[in-house]
Amino acid sequence: MTNTASHAATATATASDTGVRRATETKNATKTTEFIAYLGVLVAIIVTATLVGDGGAENGADLFDARQAMEYITYLTIGYLVARGLAKSGSREYYTA
Repeated sequence: MTNTASHAATATATASDTGVRRATETKNATKTTEFIAYLGVLVAIIVTATLVGDGGAENGADLFDARQAMEYITYLTIGYLVARGLAKSGSREYYTA
């Protein structure tokens, strides 16, 4: 191992031991407004699916049934995961100091 490689390994170990961060990171998922909005809409979908009945439909069909609610929840979850993935993918901004 060369002297430069050994110095880099030592510098990396020292930086991680002292808690010095070399790059920025995104917030934890639970601390973001996306997560709060996700939970709010999730609850709204569940409550709506529970409360909306046949609405006077002649055949007694449920206007917003569990199948539709699960479909919307799936779309919502996929959108949330894509949004978090995009937030994480662009989070590596290295410090210049």
